[in-house]
Amino acid sequence: MQNFELTILGCSSATPTSKRNPTAQLLNIAERFFLIDCGEATQIQLRKFKIKFQRINHIFISHLHGDHYLGLPGLLSSMHLLGRTNELHLYCPAELQEIIEVQFKHSQSYLNFKIIYHPHQYINNDLIFEDERVEVRTIVLSHRIPCCGFVFSEKPLLANISKEIIEKYDLPHEQILAIKKGEDFTTSSGEVIPNEKLIVRKLTPRKYAYCSDTIYDERIIEYIQHADLLYHEATFLNEMAARAKETFHTTALQAAEIAKKAEVKKLIIGHYSARYKDLQPLLDEAQSVFKNTILAVEGESTVVKN
Repeated sequence: MQNFELTILGCSSATPTSKRNPTAQLLNIAERFFLIDCGEATQIQLRKFKIKFQRINHIFISHLHGDHYLGLPGLLSSMHLLGRTNELHLYCPAELQEIIEVQFKHSQSYLNFKIIYHPHQYINNDLIFEDERVEVRTIVLSHRIPCCGFVFSEKPLLANISKEIIEKYDLPHEQILAIKKGEDFTTSSGEVIPNEKLIVRKLTPRKYAYCSDTIYDERIIEYIQHADLLYHEATFLNEMAARAKETFHTTALQAAEIAKKAEVKKLIIGHYSARYKDLQPLLDEAQSVFKNTILAVEGESTVVKN
C-alpha cells in the first residue's frame, strides 16, 4: 500500500502561542510531499519532525493572511542555502510572487533554483496539479480576503494480477491490461473466468480535503463530499458564533456540521484561537455532532488507509 499520510506542522490561528504555531501541514501521497500553507516556524517544525526540505517540490498557499504564508520566505532561503537546484512549484494567490520577489530583491538574494508560480483562478474544482498518481483541485472558500482550499485525490489504480493467476489460466500478455481494467477472460475451451477471480483486490482511491480559513458555508459540500479525511478550521467554540461570523471563521460545531453533511469519513479540526489553552472543549463540541473528529496536534500524523 502506498503512503497517504498527513502531518500537522502548525495548528494555531493568527496568533501563535508558546505551544502552537501558525498553520502548516505536510501531505505525503506515494512519496510525493506537498506542503500546505506555510506559517511562521514551518521550517523549524520540518526540522523538528525530521522532514527533509528538499523532498518538497509543491507548495500550496491558501491565502495571504500572514499566519498562512509568512514562513515561506525563510523556507525558500534555507532551501537555497542548503544547495537546492531543483525547481519548486508554488500554487498561490498571484500577489505572492511580488511579495517574495521584493523580499529577495531588497536582501540581494538570488536563489539557485527556479520558482514556478501557479496563481489561483478562484474557480471551484479547478485542476491545478496532476501527475500519474495524484490530482489537486481548488475549493473557493468564503473568507475576508480571497482564499482557496484544496482537494488532494489519488487517481484510480489498475488492479494487480498475480504471477500464479497468469500461469494458472495461461493469460495472454496482450489481454492483461484489459483484465486489469475489469474485463473477464475467456479460455481457449470457452470457459468464462469472472474478473474478480483474476485480480488482487483493487484499492480504493483516497481523498483529502483541506479547508483553511472560511465562514460556515455549505456550498463547499459538493467538492469535499465523501472525503476520507477533511481538515476544517474551527477557530472558536460555538458560544462565539457571532465573533466567528464577524471574522469570517468557523466554530467547532459548524465544522462538524459540514463534515456530517458532506459524509466524510474523518474530520480534523484546527486553526484554534490563542484564547483556548485547553482544546478538549473544542473537540467535545465537534464530536457532539460528528463523532469521528480528532484535533490537529503538531507533530502528529494521520494515515489514510485504503
